[in-house]
Amino acid sequence: MNAKASATGCQIVDCTIRDGGLVNNWDFSVEFVQDLYSSLNEAGVEYMEIGYKNSPKLLKGADSAGPWRFLDDDFLRKVIPQKLDTKLSALVDIGRVDENDILPREESLLDLIRVACYIQDVDKALALVELFHERGYETTLNIMALSNVMEHQLLEAFKEIAKSKVDTVYIVDSYGSLTPADFSLLIDKFRKYLPKKRLGVHTHNNMQLAFANTLIAVDKGVELLDASVYGMGRAAGNCPTELLLANLKNPKYNVRPALDMIDKHMIPLREKEEWGYIIPYMVTGMLDEHPRSAMALRSTADKDKSVDFYDKLTTPEVAHGN
Repeated sequence: MNAKASATGCQIVDCTIRDGGLVNNWDFSVEFVQDLYSSLNEAGVEYMEIGYKNSPKLLKGADSAGPWRFLDDDFLRKVIPQKLDTKLSALVDIGRVDENDILPREESLLDLIRVACYIQDVDKALALVELFHERGYETTLNIMALSNVMEHQLLEAFKEIAKSKVDTVYIVDSYGSLTPADFSLLIDKFRKYLPKKRLGVHTHNNMQLAFANTLIAVDKGVELLDASVYGMGRAAGNCPTELLLANLKNPKYNVRPALDMIDKHMIPLREKEEWGYIIPYMVTGMLDEHPRSAMALRSTADKDKSVDFYDKLTTPEVAHGN
C-alpha cells in the first residue's frame, strides 16, 4: 500500500525560475514563465517564486543576466497580465537590494518577499523583513548554509527572530548535506525556540535526499515547502515539485499540469543545461561544502573524473589550505 504524506497546512513554493535561474543565468523566455505560472496554478501550487527582486546597480554582471534576476514591476505586469490563484514570490539578498525598489504591496504583483542571509547577517535581514512587512508583504527569513552554523550562533539568532515580525523562518540545506535525522532535529529546535513562527524548508539534492527531507518536514508540520519543476536548481537542484504534487495528500493538487510543463519545456531545457544528482555534487554534499568547486569542475574537460576530484577535496593538505 502506498501511503501518501498528509499535507494538512502545507503549501508549496515553486522556485523553478529563481533557483533554476542559477543554472542558466535566468535566461527563461516570457512564454516559459507564463506557461509555468499557468501550469502551477492548474496544479494547485500556492506560490511561484518568479525571480529575485535584487537591484542591478548593486550587483556585477547585471547586464548579462535575464530579467528574472532583477524583477521590474512594470515588466512583471506585462508577463502576468492576469493574476491567478497562485501567489507570486521574490527573493532578495542582504546588500543586494535597494529598499526604494520595493513598491508597497498594493502596487505590486508580488505577495511574498523572502529575505536570504547567512547567520551573521540575521540582524540586517530582519531589518529588511520589518520594512517589507510594513509595506504589506508576507515575509520569510531564509537562513542559508545551516549545516555550517554553530549552536551558539543559532541560539543568538533565535532571540532576535522571536521578537521580529517575520511570518515564516526557513531551514535551508544549502549544500545538500543534511540527512532526514538532521532535518528532524533542526525542525524540533526551531519549533522550541520559535514557537510562534511558521516554518519552511529548502532542500538540495546532492545526496538524493531533497524529497525525503521534505517529507520529514511534512510529517513534522512544516508549513512552506520549497520545490522546483523537474528539480531545476543550482548544481544538484531541489526537491521536484512534481514529486510533492504526486505524493502529498491534498485533493487540490494535480500532478498532470506539472508533467505537461516538463514535456513541453523542461526536457528540452535539460538537454542544453545541466542540473541534478551528479557525482561531484554528491562529493561536496557529503563533505558539507558549497558546490562551487564541483560546478567549476563540470565546466572543464575533467568533469567526470570523480575520483581525482574526491581525492583533491579530501587530501589533508588541500583541505587545510597548506
